[in-house]
Amino acid sequence: MEGTKNQPRALLVFGAPCSGKTTFGRKFAKRFNLAFYDLDELQSKYHLSRKIILVFIEQIAKTGQTVLIEGCLDTEKDRKEVCNILRAAGYAPSTIWIQTDIATIRARLKARYKVVSEAKNAYEAAVARLEAPSDEEMPIILSGKHTFDTQVKHVLAGLA
Repeated sequence: MEGTKNQPRALLVFGAPCSGKTTFGRKFAKRFNLAFYDLDELQSKYHLSRKIILVFIEQIAKTGQTVLIEGCLDTEKDRKEVCNILRAAGYAPSTIWIQTDIATIRARLKARYKVVSEAKNAYEAAVARLEAPSDEEMPIILSGKHTFDTQVKHVLAGLA
């Protein structure tokens, strides 16, 4: 799972809420013994600003470990900012965009929030901010409904 001989990789996972980002990220990191950082969770739990998140990423980059980062990557600008920090630290960043159909996302949000209006508000707020990747980003695109083993095969093929 390493980059070039002396270059660590950073896998940046993004997508709509309840698309399967965290589930995929945790499983993938566990399978390949990678450090996993859920930046949305950290930002929410500790009320961190974007500036602090970027400092945190700079600190992660100092470890030289191959890492999987999920969250705080909703816009192309967000992803470029993180990729630039990682490249400056010698990393080979790759983006992974997890897509899931709207019906599945809504069902998962309803299960999470239990109240339909809260689920709808969470979905609308997140989707309003989320930007699809540009061609320049060359993302590895995964379905949030495929099996984990199928997702792993797609990621490994995309990284090869």
